[in-house]
Amino acid sequence: MTEKRIRHYCVDCGAEFPHGFTPRCPRCRGMVEVEYDLAQARIRDGGAPLERYFDLLPIRDPRNLLSVGEGNTPCVHARSLGEALGLRNVYLKVESRNPTGTTKDRMAVAVLSMFRELGIREFVTSSTGNSSNALAHAIQRHPGFTMHLYMGEAFRSRFRYEGNGVEVHALEGTDFSGAFYYARDLAKARGLPFEGGFFNPARREGLKLAYFEAVEQIPADIDWYFQASSSAMGVNGTAKGARELLALGRIKRIPRMVCVQQETCCPIVDAFEEGSPTIKPHHIVEQPHGIAEAILRGNPTGCYPYVYRMLRETNGLAVRVSEAEIRAGQRDLQEREGVVCSPDGATTVAALRKLAARGAVAPADVVMLNVTG
Repeated sequence: MTEKRIRHYCVDCGAEFPHGFTPRCPRCRGMVEVEYDLAQARIRDGGAPLERYFDLLPIRDPRNLLSVGEGNTPCVHARSLGEALGLRNVYLKVESRNPTGTTKDRMAVAVLSMFRELGIREFVTSSTGNSSNALAHAIQRHPGFTMHLYMGEAFRSRFRYEGNGVEVHALEGTDFSGAFYYARDLAKARGLPFEGGFFNPARREGLKLAYFEAVEQIPADIDWYFQASSSAMGVNGTAKGARELLALGRIKRIPRMVCVQQETCCPIVDAFEEGSPTIKPHHIVEQPHGIAEAILRGNPTGCYPYVYRMLRETNGLAVRVSEAEIRAGQRDLQEREGVVCSPDGATTVAALRKLAARGAVAPADVVMLNVTG
């Protein structure tokens, strides 16, 4: 069998690295991206998502692929919701059907599959809840990994998957960003890999798979992609995935990407609306709060420059929504489409309502909402 070619390179300085775990460039601290030989890539029929899209994932040997029964989630044509918004082609990718209720199950199996291939069995990470739940659940299904998890005390109640291989530390008086930096520094001090969050390429690559499935489920090219965003790693991964599908001839155009945040914690929206390519001190939200708990990241300084580039390249938008608008979105989904989702997932409905009301989204546009649990 010919060895699968995976190119690891820094998007900022162009430095290249061997196949391994290099989340950030050691020279310039830029984001390290992965690239595949698209001339040899193909999408397989049926099967688990990691098997179907194997040629577009950062794992060389298919024997290292893990699964928790994630993916193959329904994509609902939301006719009633669309009619209320004056839109004909609104589709809901119902990611709450994944094992832990969120799209992060896709991320977890991609990360652990890559770690398995690279011989990484112990690592440090941080999370607001969804990512850590997905990783912990996957570790319990596939023993042999040890995860040292650090989180702000406010997020401790969101963690549900205690068990072997999972060590949990709730840091008093600390928000997500504080826990992230604490975990990163501790990992360095202990000589353990820091799983990296946004900068872990396997996370971004796993999260693009919801869009890949939707492309196969929706009978027209997608014009708009909406997702609730803390670091926007899912939107970033989806934009890259769209470029890959375009190169493979599977789609005719790249969707306009939309990052949605709650207005009480929207540093990405604030910076993007100002046209700033970086997060500035006045964009940072100290001790963020709000009902959309999974996206309360007040300081996305490291990842935001890449989010800014992605939004500019895809003619995308960043949208803030209020608590009242989020709750209305939840009601709309349940009453009109029978879909129950978290406040985080309902931010997408609230943002779509805003854009439709001002005519940014046309009646015939094809819209995909990533509706996570």
